[in-house]
Amino acid sequence: MKIVIVVGARPNFMKAAPLLSAIRDHNKGVGPPERIECVLVHTGQHYDESMSGSFFSDLSLPQPDIQLGVGSGSHAVQTAEIMRRFEGILIEQQPHIVVVVGDVNSTVACALVTSKISFDETGRRPLLAHVEAGLRSYDPSMPEEINRLVTDHLSDLLFVTEKSGVENLSREGIRSERVFFAGNTMIDSLLASKEKADRSTVLDRLGLRRNSGGTATTATRYALLTLHRPSNVDNRDTFLNILEGLEEISSSWPILFSAHPRTQKRIQEFGLQRFFHFESDTQLENRVLNTAGIHLLEPQGYLDFLCLMKHASLVVTDSGGIQEETTCLGVPCVTVRENTERPVTITRGTNLIAGTQAENIRKALHAQINRRRDPVVPEKWDGQAAKRIIAAIVESFESK
Repeated sequence: MKIVIVVGARPNFMKAAPLLSAIRDHNKGVGPPERIECVLVHTGQHYDESMSGSFFSDLSLPQPDIQLGVGSGSHAVQTAEIMRRFEGILIEQQPHIVVVVGDVNSTVACALVTSKISFDETGRRPLLAHVEAGLRSYDPSMPEEINRLVTDHLSDLLFVTEKSGVENLSREGIRSERVFFAGNTMIDSLLASKEKADRSTVLDRLGLRRNSGGTATTATRYALLTLHRPSNVDNRDTFLNILEGLEEISSSWPILFSAHPRTQKRIQEFGLQRFFHFESDTQLENRVLNTAGIHLLEPQGYLDFLCLMKHASLVVTDSGGIQEETTCLGVPCVTVRENTERPVTITRGTNLIAGTQAENIRKALHAQINRRRDPVVPEKWDGQAAKRIIAAIVESFESK
């Protein structure tokens, strides 16, 4: 059996790495025809070293077998270019299964190609499997929501991370035999990487750790901030509202903002520099980062970011994956969006939806500041999701 696994953007890498590990485990001591041949395709949706390359080494991912090298572009241009290039790969490889993960443009583009391709006169095409299926924000203005809907309704096998996904798919008329409540492969990666993240030197490099009586301790409370959604960072008024909502806490705490290059460009374009300390990692070397305010940092690698997140007193984000990771780490999270497609992070976890109005953000921050508690593990977020997914794929293929 041949499987093509598609990755394209950073969140995909954390979701795909456990699948590749599970395939390696499956193949131990197994010969043809039970052995799985796996082809890893990287579309290049995130294509520079800081946004992509370091994640491969941090997650022990093998280098991709095929690089499409698509790069950036509008939704239409990027999706079309991925489709054009991926079609040739499918024709060349003729896999039995295509696995797409998450909700980015690479996900929906490769799902569309897989669903329409025909290898021979019988009309044979690969089975399409979607990992992280069923999540719904019910906000059609989110590009990711469109990607999720389209991909789910094209997929033959749908692997769900939380029970809300099963309920959503049932309401949409997707047959239950296609749906598998498997757990969360992003949490597989987190659990597998926690010890390595503990060995990260990022706290020392940023001056966030000091030695007290021979014991290393966090020097100061800090918050961690991530913003990447166009609806937040490409609209000046919304971006300004979020920053004003953070002003009160940033007057007392350092806030570390690991910012995408495009977000850094928007800060300059919108004239929002007054909210930030512009400092590189090298400028922060060997000094305690005890200055209040928002400190703008370059994008961090997976292990360094996981270490920063684990030790933060508070995380502010618009990322779906970070809502899940903070739930498992027990770190209070404030989500600057009007909704979430991951409701288990609210009902079982440490997440609070604040919206994007300054006053609501301030209230949410106050509610979350002292909320840290023991990590919460939603059902099947146990580090075994990828093994369940690969077992279900093998069974589905053999019974086809």
